[in-house]
Amino acid sequence: MRRVLALVIIALAVGVFMALKATRPAAPRVEVRERVWRVETTQAQPATLSPELTLYGRIEAPDQVRAASPVAGRVLEVAVRDGERVTAGQALARLDPRDLRPRLELARTELEREAIRLRHDRAALEQERALLALAEARRVRLEKLYSARAGAVNAVDQVREEIARVRLAIGQREQAIAEQPLRVAQAQARVDEARRDVERGAVVAPFAARIAKVEVAAGDQVQPGQALLSLYADDPVYVRAKLPALYVAELRAALANETRLRATIAFGAATLGAELERIGGEADARGVDVLLRLPRTHDVPLGAFVSATLARPALHGVLSLPFSALHGGDRIYQVRDGRLVARTIERVGEHRVAGEPHMLVRVADFEAGGAVMVTHLPNAIDGLAVEAKE
Repeated sequence: MRRVLALVIIALAVGVFMALKATRPAAPRVEVRERVWRVETTQAQPATLSPELTLYGRIEAPDQVRAASPVAGRVLEVAVRDGERVTAGQALARLDPRDLRPRLELARTELEREAIRLRHDRAALEQERALLALAEARRVRLEKLYSARAGAVNAVDQVREEIARVRLAIGQREQAIAEQPLRVAQAQARVDEARRDVERGAVVAPFAARIAKVEVAAGDQVQPGQALLSLYADDPVYVRAKLPALYVAELRAALANETRLRATIAFGAATLGAELERIGGEADARGVDVLLRLPRTHDVPLGAFVSATLARPALHGVLSLPFSALHGGDRIYQVRDGRLVARTIERVGEHRVAGEPHMLVRVADFEAGGAVMVTHLPNAIDGLAVEAKE
């Protein structure tokens, strides 16, 4: 009876389970939907745009003058300070003339001495020639007496020796007279040099310029060749920067075609316009030097390190897109009928839009006004369903 009761209970439980299973409500049908990714898009229009290069360089001036002391002396006055603008002929500094004029007076004295020496040599030459004539006559008389056995041979030898000495003196005197123009020219050169040093003792600006650096003060003792100050013409002034060799041929061709390539120079908070004037003739591992000419109104000190954004020659039919639109380095995605369409691109440069970097690309057969995805999706593939954000 216990076994039968157990079987009845099991059968009853199975029956209840089957009844419950048969009367359970039906589960709702699950509908499979494809995920749609929300992305940002932009309407791209092919246009004519100029790629930009970012360069770094220093300000330099081709006309830079270093004023140095011509002689050892004391600085009497310094009339300018660093950074001041000066006009042509303006006094900059002055050496004590008491250190310069003695050399000029000494050189003039040497020149006058040569004139006096020339007069003395000419007068002495006339006297020596007269002495030579007297000695010749005396020699003739003594030789006659010696021939007549009325004179001594020693007397003849003495007069001959005297004649030789006089002739030697005449030769030396004539040589001194012949060399006198050379000595006068040498003395005159020393006068000119001393006069030049006196003039250089008053340092004046050779042209309109800006003072780069004053290296002495009034009262300083300076040596020959020691720098007093330096100045430079602030027109023209250039930014010398290194250009990658990849772009040299392109920019040379643009300059040859007289295409004006503009640049923007950033120094601190200041921004200046510039223009590419020429490309250097030598290169190194960093590239080739380019010279960007600054306007005369600039206020950037010489030697300052600046950044420059140079506009390359304009390109036609290119798209400007943010870098977030780039996938895989060589493709972008258009959005057509809610799905992505991959397009292979050619990157041709970069530029800035409202201060943000954008890439310039070429896309074959691109439809003007087509929507391009600018949201970077790591899982982006051809045909992916997307929805443009409002």
